[in-house]
Amino acid sequence: MSLYASSDSRRVSPAVSGFKFDTAHRKKASPNIFENINQDVLVKLFEKAGDLKAVERARSIIALHQDPEGISKALMALQQDKKDKCIFITGLTRQTLKFR
Repeated sequence: MSLYASSDSRRVSPAVSGFKFDTAHRKKASPNIFENINQDVLVKLFEKAGDLKAVERARSIIALHQDPEGISKALMALQQDKKDKCIFITGLTRQTLKFR
């Protein structure tokens, strides 16, 4: 007889344990995480990301976009630009490696 067979363990899956999974009790996500963001928080965010011009970048975003939606769109555009730049650089290195 196994030691595990006599234990009263509960399974993680709600279907197995007999309880219906209810999404109404889950926490609601914020529709805009940059809703109450200020310049100091943006500077810290850019500094943690390793940006050498964090203060200037935060100033320009706050100056150009006063509404939270504009700030979030500007930050998402920066993220997309960074991804595009990485893809461009890695694509070039792959091409140079193929020719050698």
